[in-house]
Amino acid sequence: MEVILMVQVLGGLFGMLAVVFGAFGAHALKKKLSAEQLRSYETGIKYQMYHAILLLVLGFNLGFSTASERYMAYCFILGIVFFSFSIYGLVITEAKGRKWKFLGPVTPIGGLLLVAGWGLLIYSFLANMF
Repeated sequence: MEVILMVQVLGGLFGMLAVVFGAFGAHALKKKLSAEQLRSYETGIKYQMYHAILLLVLGFNLGFSTASERYMAYCFILGIVFFSFSIYGLVITEAKGRKWKFLGPVTPIGGLLLVAGWGLLIYSFLANMF
């Protein structure tokens, strides 16, 4: 799949899933999660939605003709999956009494990938200036 189309489709998919997971959290999980767990879950939703919107903006504005632009897209995509989805897994499994602790180290890797994506975005802007 062409990178532009992949970024656009995944941006839309991640945005849609953020709404679905947000509704699930607000209705089905609200009574099952502690306040701290609900805040963590909502953090995953927010980061997923912010980056879904970013992917859509990038998908309609960049050609992904350079390696750094492609790596940026991959960083954001993998960052969303590792960061947000590991939070969902940690929170839901903890609420069921069988926390998947192996997901704990995955969350900061996702965060680092998101940071790297933003760094590559800044680099892309600067490279185009000079």
